[in-house]
Amino acid sequence: MSALTPRALPQSIDETLDLMADADYVADRALATVLFLALKMKRPLFLEGEAGVGKTEIAKVLAASLGRRLIRLQCYEGLDVSSAVYEWNYAAQMIEIRMEEATGTADRDIMEHNVFSEKYLIRRPVMEALSGDIGAAPVFLIDELDRTDEAFEAFLLEILSDYQVSVPELGTVRADEPPIVIITTNRTREIHDALKRRCLYHWVDYPDAERELEIVHRKVPEANRRLSEEVVHYVQKLREIDLFKVPGVAESIDWANALTELDKIALDPETVSDTLGVLLKYQDDIARLREGEGAKILSEVKAELEAAS
Repeated sequence: MSALTPRALPQSIDETLDLMADADYVADRALATVLFLALKMKRPLFLEGEAGVGKTEIAKVLAASLGRRLIRLQCYEGLDVSSAVYEWNYAAQMIEIRMEEATGTADRDIMEHNVFSEKYLIRRPVMEALSGDIGAAPVFLIDELDRTDEAFEAFLLEILSDYQVSVPELGTVRADEPPIVIITTNRTREIHDALKRRCLYHWVDYPDAERELEIVHRKVPEANRRLSEEVVHYVQKLREIDLFKVPGVAESIDWANALTELDKIALDPETVSDTLGVLLKYQDDIARLREGEGAKILSEVKAELEAAS
C-alpha cells in the first residue's frame, strides 16, 4: 500500500487487531482496544513501558498500515521551539535583504513582508504534524517525552489542546484535521497529570512467551523453530532475575537474527556466552551470566521444552 494512499480508519477492535497483524505487529486485545478508541475519539495515545517493548514500533506500524506520513519528534534534554516547531532560515533571509538593498529601492515594510514569508520558514516536526490534509492527517510520534524538561512539556500541552501554533510574523497555524498522536515514555521521570489527562493511556508490558514467540516468528521467519523457542524461553527467564537492564522484545529479535546468521539451530553454552552482547547491554549483567547463571538458565530452558514436547 502506498504511503500516499490513506486507508480508512478501523471500525472495530477486531479490525484494529487485523490492521496491526497485517504489518506483523502482534498486539494483544487491550492494546488494540485503546488504539481503536484513540483513533475513534481523536485523542492522543500515551504509551508507557520499558525500553524495547515496542512502543515506537506501534506508531511506525500504524502509519504504514493507514498509509499516513510518520512525523517523529525525538525528544531530548534541552529540546526547544526552534528544534521542535519552526525556525527562520536566517542565512537565506540575510541574502534576500542584501539583494534588495543592492537594488537601492528597498522598502522596509515590503522587505519585512518578503523575508518573513513561508519561503523562509523551516517547518520542524510539530508544525509538519499540523499540516496534514483532511482524511490524511499524519501519525505524529512524540518519542521518549520523559527525556525533555517540564517547560517543553507545558508547551506541548498547549499544542495538544488546540492543535495550533502561533508564529508572530505569520499568524496562527491551525491543523485542518488533528494528527494521530502517539506519545511514548520510558518512565525515567513522571509526566505531569495535565498532559496525561489529554490522552488515552496504555502500559506496554513485556509479552508472554506465546506472544513473544509469534513476534520472533514474524520478524525472523528464517530462524529455526527450535532455536526461536529456546531464545524466547531464555529471555523470559532472564526477565525473572535481578538484572540491571533486562532484555526487551527488540533484543529477542536481534538475538534470533544474530544466531541465525551464525547458522545455529539450537542454543549451547558457548554460543550463549559469545553472543550475550547482542542480548544484554551492561557488563555486570553479562559477567553474571558468564559466571555460571547463564548455563544454569539454559539447562532449565532445554529441560522444560523437552518435557513439553
